[in-house]
Order: sequence, then structure tokens, then C-alpha cells
Amino acid sequence: MSQVPHELAEEFPDQRELIDALVVEDSLFAALVEEYRALNLRIHAAETYERPMEELAEHQLRKRRMLLKDEIYRRLRSAS
Repeated sequence: MSQVPHELAEEFPDQRELIDALVVEDSLFAALVEEYRALNLRIHAAETYERPMEELAEHQLRKRRMLLKDEIYRRLRSAS
């Protein structure tokens, strides 16, 4: 467990401006980013025991976050 939030700005530091622009321009991208952020907060709360959850549930959230991050990255690459 990392106990460090995986914010998109930290994951893609060189793409911050593009992320912000796409959130405004592309509603599907904005929805992906919002879902990623919400999952990220839930995972972080579980990691820090603020809101513990079963290991399997946490694993499923991490897997979904990874899939979202991959899709966000794919969209960032195609937009740049």
C-alpha cells in the first residue's frame, strides 16, 4: 500500500494543461477524470484506514482505477 494519492497531475505532470483543456472540451474525458478522482479518494481513504474496506473490494477499486488511468493516458496521447 502506498498511502499516497495518485493524482492525475502527479501521474502525468507534463500533461496538466492538456488534462485541464480536455476536461472542459470533452465531456467523456471529464467523466473519466471525475470517476478516476472519486475512486482515488476512496482508495486513499481505505489505505489510510480512514474508511477501511475488505481487501477484495479495495483490489477491485485499484483495478478499475488502473483501467481508467490507461484510458485517460490513451486519450491524452491521441489529443497531443
